[in-house]
Amino acid sequence: MDCLTQDFFERDTVTVSRDLLGRRLVRVLDDGSHLSGRIVETEAYYGEGDPPSHASSGRTGRSKIMWDKPGLAYVYLIYGIHIMLNVVTEPEGTPGAVLIRAVEPLEGLSEMEENRGGVDKDELTDGPGKLTRAFRIGMDMNDEDLLNSGKLWLSRGNDIEENQIDTSGRIGVSQGKEEQLRFFLTGNRFVSCR
Repeated sequence: MDCLTQDFFERDTVTVSRDLLGRRLVRVLDDGSHLSGRIVETEAYYGEGDPPSHASSGRTGRSKIMWDKPGLAYVYLIYGIHIMLNVVTEPEGTPGAVLIRAVEPLEGLSEMEENRGGVDKDELTDGPGKLTRAFRIGMDMNDEDLLNSGKLWLSRGNDIEENQIDTSGRIGVSQGKEEQLRFFLTGNRFVSCR
């Protein structure tokens, strides 16, 4: 499986967010088929003091997972429509998570196209809600251990050179958007906001 280890996620959230670029998101469906994609865009979220973070107001039923062990999937519904996939970061007891915003499809393209209703390949996974639909990641995957799961994990993929990474403010937040906590591969056509 070549999964990333707990040590990878048990670091500062920005470091993990940058280092996730080039890694692979892998999903195995119930019929055994594999879907995978190279991560091309992420966003970092901390705890208290980071207004757009779910952990900014302390532990709630939804956000308590951000204090849990690193490497867990934090999956939630936004606007009652879109499912978001995050991975918990930081040492246990310190809140942090990285939102996986976009991936470049690699394996299982026909399955992804079917899951997304036949959209163009360039639009299959170029946003956080799009990629969860393409990969059939649902709310049932919240709290999935990405270090030991047979259904969903992150693998090593490729290291990315610093000059291939660009940054910006986070997208779709009203506060904290000036912080340069969105990371993406420069010029990649699967990045959500080009």
